[in-house]
Amino acid sequence: MEFSTELLHKYCKAGPRYTSYPTAPYFHESFGPAQWEEELRATQDKGRDISLYTHIPFCDTLCYYCGCNMIATKDYSKATAYLEVLFREIDRIAALTSPERKVRQLHWGGGTPTYLHPDDIRRLYDYLASRFTIAPDAEISCEMDPRELTIEHIRALRQSGFNRVSLGVQDLDDKVQHAVNRVQPEALIREVYDWIRDEGFQSVNFDLMVGLPHQTPETFERTLDKVIAMAPDRFAVFNYAHVPWMKKHQKLIVEETLPHLEQRLALQKLTLEKLTAAGYVYIGMDHFARPDDELVKAQRAKTLYRNFQGYTTHKNCDILAFGVSAISQTDDVYAQNVKVLSEYREMVEADNLPIERGLRISREDKLRREAITQIMCDLELDKAAFGEQWGVDFDSHFADALEDLKEMHADGLVVLEPATIRVTEAGRVFLRNIAMAFDGYLRQQAADKPRYSRTI
Repeated sequence: MEFSTELLHKYCKAGPRYTSYPTAPYFHESFGPAQWEEELRATQDKGRDISLYTHIPFCDTLCYYCGCNMIATKDYSKATAYLEVLFREIDRIAALTSPERKVRQLHWGGGTPTYLHPDDIRRLYDYLASRFTIAPDAEISCEMDPRELTIEHIRALRQSGFNRVSLGVQDLDDKVQHAVNRVQPEALIREVYDWIRDEGFQSVNFDLMVGLPHQTPETFERTLDKVIAMAPDRFAVFNYAHVPWMKKHQKLIVEETLPHLEQRLALQKLTLEKLTAAGYVYIGMDHFARPDDELVKAQRAKTLYRNFQGYTTHKNCDILAFGVSAISQTDDVYAQNVKVLSEYREMVEADNLPIERGLRISREDKLRREAITQIMCDLELDKAAFGEQWGVDFDSHFADALEDLKEMHADGLVVLEPATIRVTEAGRVFLRNIAMAFDGYLRQQAADKPRYSRTI
């Protein structure tokens, strides 16, 4: 894959990750529990399958880079109490959900889902399985922190039916690990990885992160060589977003130790080159997968989709999300739970759906969401087919977007043809920038009001 550092420089700007469109900053508090219940009742007869997401916010220790909604605590009684509230929320949603609807995807995120004791892992999964109809071939996945993890955690997940896991590796360099308060030696990662493989999970993903303190191309190349040798099925490589004004604990990171822009771009380029040279297919954004992986097959078949869990093969699913800060999605609505644990508990115990904010999207939102999805997932867009589907003249409706894309066309990131827009190999690195051309909200946003991390 050929692209220049100059292009990385040029297009390194703030922009959304497009796990939703419109993006979460545009959710509003006038959408609450009543509106979400109304939507749940209205969607039961549409025949759409379900994706279940459960948020476990607890962690044993605080990772200084973390941008998630999490609670660092050694007091396990908080998790025990949380599960009881979670069960009540699950009951409330299950009562509004037809048992004829199949669960095609189930995912636990956090925080650290494996903070739960093995018996509680089984208890939570069994509770979900007793309230919803989980398809025999469902994709059932969980995020893992290798620290504090035992073989019993792995077995509890596998025996419950989990078939995919994502392991938080980030970086194997000792100095980097100490700087972000996440010390997990290479030997530990290898041991946990062997446990996972021995227990027969279908797929293992490694999460890596670039832009961490003390990271250099030389140190990260050593990390890449080691994780490539372990041969996981997928990699998700995230750019660290340093936003201490939003995440106060990030002030614990000494800013002078963070790689400067040139180094970050070199890290990005190195990662792309090493993983693709090792035979992984660059899906786009932050995802890499083996050539025979379902994500790669779905991208080729144009059935790939992007949601709050990242890239997925399950396009036509409503997401029902449980737990503090969790985000649900139907074809017409986004709904986010409250982010504060005490408020979540109070709302659920009062028999309310714990919705803090949400959004009912317009037809124009749907149209633009589809354009962004096709760019980010299919890597091309058939203008005539799109226009016919939505009843618009594509070139007229997206005149501003096409104007914005001309410069990217000149830079070799997209190919603009009379009938199609096609992302080039180099353009996969810049998918966020390309998608931004179709974002109607960015055009309305004040230039002095940044909301997003950098695209590169």
